[in-house]
Amino acid sequence: MGPKEVELILVKEQNGVQFTSTTLVTPAAPQTSRSGEEERETWGKKIDFLLSVIGFAVDLANVWRFPYLCYKNGGGAFLVPYLFFMLIAGMPLFYMELALGQYNREGAAGVWKICPIFKGVGFTVILISLYVGFYYNVIISWALFYLFSSFTWELPWVHCNNTWNSPNCSDWADNNTVSDIYTATPAQEYFERGVLHIQDSNGIDDLGRPRWQLTACLAVVIVLLYFCLWKGVKTSGKVWIEAATQICFSLGVGFGVLIAFSSYNKFSNNCYRDAIITSSINSLTSFFSGFVVFSFLGYMSHKHNVALDKVARDGAGLVFVIYPEAIATLPGSSVWAVIFFIMLLTLGIDSAMGGMESVITGLIDEFKFLHKHRELFTLFIVVSTFLISLFCVTSGGMYVFTLLDHFAAGTSILFGVLIEAIGIAWFYGVDRFSDDIKEMIGHRPGRYWRLCWKFVSPCFLLFMVVVSFATFNPPNYGSYMFPPWANMLGWCLAMSSMTMVPLYAIYKLCTLLAYAITPETEHHLVDNGEVRQFTVSVPLFLVSQYTLYITSLQGII
Repeated sequence: MGPKEVELILVKEQNGVQFTSTTLVTPAAPQTSRSGEEERETWGKKIDFLLSVIGFAVDLANVWRFPYLCYKNGGGAFLVPYLFFMLIAGMPLFYMELALGQYNREGAAGVWKICPIFKGVGFTVILISLYVGFYYNVIISWALFYLFSSFTWELPWVHCNNTWNSPNCSDWADNNTVSDIYTATPAQEYFERGVLHIQDSNGIDDLGRPRWQLTACLAVVIVLLYFCLWKGVKTSGKVWIEAATQICFSLGVGFGVLIAFSSYNKFSNNCYRDAIITSSINSLTSFFSGFVVFSFLGYMSHKHNVALDKVARDGAGLVFVIYPEAIATLPGSSVWAVIFFIMLLTLGIDSAMGGMESVITGLIDEFKFLHKHRELFTLFIVVSTFLISLFCVTSGGMYVFTLLDHFAAGTSILFGVLIEAIGIAWFYGVDRFSDDIKEMIGHRPGRYWRLCWKFVSPCFLLFMVVVSFATFNPPNYGSYMFPPWANMLGWCLAMSSMTMVPLYAIYKLCTLLAYAITPETEHHLVDNGEVRQFTVSVPLFLVSQYTLYITSLQGII
């Protein structure tokens, strides 16, 4: 009687995550690693993956960036390019990254074993996620500080009679209108003078020491991130260019997070359905938050009898000035403030975890020896992030924050996604990529997706990268303009991630050259980094004469 085909699967479920070890007598079952390596851990439940991706994609950008861009760029008119880019780039690229990570079961760098010369883009997105983490965690620490400050009968940003207030403060609670001579509200001064202490700094070249209150909040955030990540996934035109950037920010394309998360999916998971569900939920959330924000802005504009443009703010000013100010006018304002800042914390922590997981998974999958030391490596990453973030919690930290926000993930993220699209569509091949998807979910992507991957998305992204460079505006914070050296430093930060693409390509080409000039019998030496053709050798007779000369000298001495 001949041998039978046997499949032994050992399954251990702990904390909602499934660990699978598979031994096969015959090769089959797509659940098994195709490279013969130890099986990768997977999400315990499908809902864990969906909630993680949605939690990363639906972040603070939905609350402050999208509504402000709508207002700044014509309200409803902004939705036209936004929805257009969502259809031709956002959703196709979102789908592409989910499928890429799920099929190859690797992080942002490791997936490029399908086309090694493009592996540099993997390091590009890892660096972008790392840079964003330097300042994104600071936003969460601000929210935590506000949360602690909300546990009081009267919120501290209601009146101008506090120690941090300046004579320029106007108490909107006692006045229906705001005179032009008053340029600051209690909420604005609480954020800038009471929380940031920006009045103690003259600019980015005068940062001062870290504020201990914000440092403590930042430390709490970092500790929370560490314990969520240390075990892995079982616990974790101007209008047109801004619409394109918002798509990347909102969906999370180009940060390597989607690749990292999907790499822990089961091989046969329907990533197409996941892409449609999560991207749709994200856009609907942006629309809903836009309605809520405009309701707040309209209420504040009517209450104080000022134009809407006097109320609308971008970024941190919207979340930490306008929202708190509106909440302070509600009955039981302290309760509403606590609820609001808890919401901000949950939005921020989910996205921060995703960014960190992208860095950790990408590097651990690329450097296999780190697998055995995931806890220590995670500790190293979060501590390093904490130390860099300390610059953002100084008195002049807002200037560092603004510089990082402007350069860390602007043009560089569009560039990274462009190279991803080119590498998949034109070098690995859309047909081969479609076959990979068919192997996972049972059918090939439709013609619409293939056309977007091959032509539409790359052309759109190339245009956006060119426009982004051509329309660059230096950053500013209010009336403060950054000095030239700060802008140069920002560009160095942006270029440090983008240059990973050509640098790694050059390295790969040099490796091929080393193989080409080395005898085939010595290719194993090249694998070990030894290229004898570039080694300086000394003729034996010179060595002999040198030895004889040294011996003679010793005899004389």
